[in-house]
Amino acid sequence: MPDILIVILAVVFVLGVAINIHEFGHFIVAKLFGMRVEAYSFFGLGPRVWGFKVGHTDYRISAIPLGAYVKLYGDEATASLEGGESEGEKVPDEELYELRPRWQKFLVMIGGPFMNIVLALAIPFGAAMIYGIPSMPAPVVGIVKAGGAAEQAGIKVGDRIVTFDGVENPTVDRIRRDAAIAPEKEIPMVVERSGERLPLTIKPTKIQVNGNGIGELDFEPDMGAEPIVVDKIVEGMPASQSGLQKGDVITAVNGKLVRNRMEVRSMIAESKDQPLVLTVTRGNERQEITTNAKQAEGGAWQIGIQFGNTIESAREPATIGAAASFAVNANLEILRLTGRVFGQLFSGERSVKDAGLAGPVGIVQIIAQVVEGAGIAGLFSILAVISLNLGIFNLLPIPLLDGGQIMVLGIEKVMSWFGRTLSMAVREKIQLAGLGIILLLMVFTLFLDISRFF
Repeated sequence: MPDILIVILAVVFVLGVAINIHEFGHFIVAKLFGMRVEAYSFFGLGPRVWGFKVGHTDYRISAIPLGAYVKLYGDEATASLEGGESEGEKVPDEELYELRPRWQKFLVMIGGPFMNIVLALAIPFGAAMIYGIPSMPAPVVGIVKAGGAAEQAGIKVGDRIVTFDGVENPTVDRIRRDAAIAPEKEIPMVVERSGERLPLTIKPTKIQVNGNGIGELDFEPDMGAEPIVVDKIVEGMPASQSGLQKGDVITAVNGKLVRNRMEVRSMIAESKDQPLVLTVTRGNERQEITTNAKQAEGGAWQIGIQFGNTIESAREPATIGAAASFAVNANLEILRLTGRVFGQLFSGERSVKDAGLAGPVGIVQIIAQVVEGAGIAGLFSILAVISLNLGIFNLLPIPLLDGGQIMVLGIEKVMSWFGRTLSMAVREKIQLAGLGIILLLMVFTLFLDISRFF
């Protein structure tokens, strides 16, 4: 199967599931309240292209490839965007959306974002229950890159990080993520060395990843001792030409014993293009294999191997409570980092170009990278992130989005206190204005996507 076809199928799967779980939320809440659903478009807005009818509902594909929608009888505010007004038999008043109390309309609107958030929680919860919760190493420095941010800050091998950016006892993941969104910004930290606590300040090195500025601390945690097993040999790289094989266990590099894969990677990077002698165990035999590193496109020196059976991939069995806590914390961490990035954006600390905003092209590129790096299984993690972002984004008070429609419900409630109401013409204009805002956002993010290629 061609790579491009795999990417297309992956994009259809991720976006299709994220968008349709959202629309299903609106659909099922409306059904539970006995509202009649006129149409459920799985793909696209506007005129009907193809579909089939079950009961009173027309399940369809629509002409304009911008998401999906659920059309309720009696809700004509978005009729121009959803293929026209309701036609046909007289619908009983008790099945009309427009005649329902506002609290029911509110629950129909909130049903979509709610289902997105449920999906975002369900994926890490299910992964934790099936595979366990990832075990992370202690925040003890194992490798310090020569001349990097950590060395310049005074960090040494063996230091234990006890405070990072004001957070006590941070995890390795927390340290990496907070540094990633603060490139070239001074971050206070405290390390414990020989029983003494030392205050330090580190300024993460700014590197470019897919056109975005990311902070790198230039140190690796102490992974402890682990079997360093070669899991994959990359074709065309030095390792494939040296005789190294899958299953080889690396025990030393240039005569120096190595404890984990991070030490191997560090020694490969330091050697650059100089010869490397790898001592490996193959079966019951000990062999020495000579190779040399090759500089990849990103500048890193590599020999073309991937490791398996590592401590970082180790997982601990999880109870239902632990899995639920892991899922909630994973989603809260995404929201925390997103909030900090937008805070930096509005305060002027971060440029729009470095904010990591992704439009249609950027999302496809991210999905393609996930498929290439983590395979089909990796799509579920990106699906969780996209579903969470879709749910939160739809709660923004922008007309056409669910948050905008909830805002209109609030405006109508306030107007009803004075005996007034919004006319259908005004409501249609509000929705069209919302469509204009959404299209401008799409054009803007598309411009950012394309600019990153240059």
